Amino acid sequence: MAVLMISFLALMVLGCPIAYCLLCSGTLYFAVNNMALIMVVQRLTEGANTFTLLAVPGFILAGNLMNSGEVTDRIFDFCGKLVGHVTGGLAHANILASVVFAGMSGAAIADAGGLGAIELKAMHDAGYDDDFSLAVTGASSLVGPIIPPSIPMVVYGTAASVSIGRLFMAGAVPGALMAIAMCVMVYFISKKRGYQAESWCGWMNLLRSFKRAFLSLLTVVVILGGILMGVFTPTEAAIIAVFYSIFLGFFYRTLTLPRLFGAVREAAETTCSVMMIVCGATIFCYILSYERFPQTVANLFLTYVNNKYLTLLIINIFLVFVGMFMDSSPSIILLTPVFLPVVTAMGVNPVHFGIIMVLNLMIGLLTPPVGMVLYVLSKVSSVPFERICKAMVPFIIMFYIMLQFITYVEGISLFLPNLLYGAA
Repeated sequence: MAVLMISFLALMVLGCPIAYCLLCSGTLYFAVNNMALIMVVQRLTEGANTFTLLAVPGFILAGNLMNSGEVTDRIFDFCGKLVGHVTGGLAHANILASVVFAGMSGAAIADAGGLGAIELKAMHDAGYDDDFSLAVTGASSLVGPIIPPSIPMVVYGTAASVSIGRLFMAGAVPGALMAIAMCVMVYFISKKRGYQAESWCGWMNLLRSFKRAFLSLLTVVVILGGILMGVFTPTEAAIIAVFYSIFLGFFYRTLTLPRLFGAVREAAETTCSVMMIVCGATIFCYILSYERFPQTVANLFLTYVNNKYLTLLIINIFLVFVGMFMDSSPSIILLTPVFLPVVTAMGVNPVHFGIIMVLNLMIGLLTPPVGMVLYVLSKVSSVPFERICKAMVPFIIMFYIMLQFITYVEGISLFLPNLLYGAA
């Protein structure tokens, strides 16, 4: 275990990609312990050979296609006309558009990189400060992996053997509450900074914008409605989202063949990165299981920290720290087998814990030094990374406060899944 951990941390410090940190340290463990290296290959293929994980490339491609086909433009235009007349109107439209897009792609990076570019330009042209615009765009992208569908929840569901449908529904209410909290914060900040509201567009203009965006908005109904009614599984929903995105792009005549191939290529590259991490983490998890590391951690908690609420607090603090340095996918795969036995032994529902874990790690996307959303926003805006970090602080504090409510009031997460699927 010492060889495994030291080599893993050393490679991370040297700046090696996380997938290779996991793979190389795992391979070194097998070599040092004179174990057959063919097992490395077997574990690699086992990590990728999961039907549920097919949803990941599907939702990634669907998000890319909607950005490439300019479907997101119509969504943002409608949201702007719907709430633009409120103080801080375009910031509210930014949040609302991200909530809608969250019901299509389930990826924070796709939101920040695609829809974010449109939102930033509109807010800049309307006179909003760049740091405020970037903070709202980054914070609103966080609801993507919380509101269903969600790529991190697919990864967690696979690692924890938990129903993906229940996880999706468990994220709906927390995601909505996060969006409302952001809107309240945006309202007061806009009031303080003197941002003017847009003039009311009128009912006819709103109706025209709704008609223009109707088929795009229907994507959420198709995906979530199909899952809830049992027409298709979450994995099949991802593929349906892809074909519906292609249909919309060609129907609107905005998705050309070069754009289609570009979206597919970008999705393939992203999927390869994610699956490399998943495969490397599978090897790492096998070693932790072989060394009975999860049982050791569970016994320590049950011996010295036998209070459920204190345990959740300690795990939250640890996950916050991990989220600052590691991407969500490897963190979920590595830490779920470690912490899930601990919390379930104390009576925490695995679905509720999934929401806690995903939200913790998603907040990490907004925190330096490895906040991926911050780097994406810096790239699309050319605003210095440090300036974006400073502007993001109030939203990060607000998210941590929301995290405590979601952690300790399990009904927020479990109300919908219990209502729709029955109590687990």
